[in-house]
Amino acid sequence: MLDLELLTESLETANYECWQRERTANALTGVAVRLHAAGLSLRETEAILRLLGVKRSFQAIFQWVHRLADSVSDPPKATPRRVAVDETAVKINGKWSWLYAAIDLDTKVILDVALFKRHGINPAAAFLHGVCEKHDCSNTVFLADAFGYRTAFSRLGVNGRVDYTERNLIEKWFHTLKMRVDRFHNSWVGSRQSLRQWLALFVHYYNFQRPHQSLDGRTPAQEVN
Repeated sequence: MLDLELLTESLETANYECWQRERTANALTGVAVRLHAAGLSLRETEAILRLLGVKRSFQAIFQWVHRLADSVSDPPKATPRRVAVDETAVKINGKWSWLYAAIDLDTKVILDVALFKRHGINPAAAFLHGVCEKHDCSNTVFLADAFGYRTAFSRLGVNGRVDYTERNLIEKWFHTLKMRVDRFHNSWVGSRQSLRQWLALFVHYYNFQRPHQSLDGRTPAQEVN
């Protein structure tokens, strides 16, 4: 887990203003946050830091994670041509919620994510409206896997269709996300706000720091720019 890529990414975050007053070396702070974003629990991250000679509590690591989550940038502004949208069920303290996500199929940028307490036409329409508010979707075709989205598309006046083949990238992203969340024993233990902050970190990592083989080693953010 503590490979060169992880250490390099962590060093790149060493000058983040949110950590300037930390007594722990910022590079190790970055390592801790990356480990947690990759799926380790706070206590597992605490144990690894102890192996590195850093004795900080899991509560301190919790503060690092949420301090960074509040400071990371939003997804890069995009003018997507094809966008896959979908939702997946996630457990928060043993209760089901639904996470909606949208991904630009050409640049691989995660355009937006949002948590809702239920799923259906109204949450789908609200989520799509948020995506269109944040990005230029005037020429975008939205691809979904459920006919219920058609009503949401019509309500917003956007171009969308049901598709089961081109949109598999969103399924792969959800699979990666679920592997991370499953590290927390199949249910997120904590507030909805804490999950939103973790998601912000995960989306930031995916968009700005994780190179994609299909993009010749570039990140989605670099592809947009």
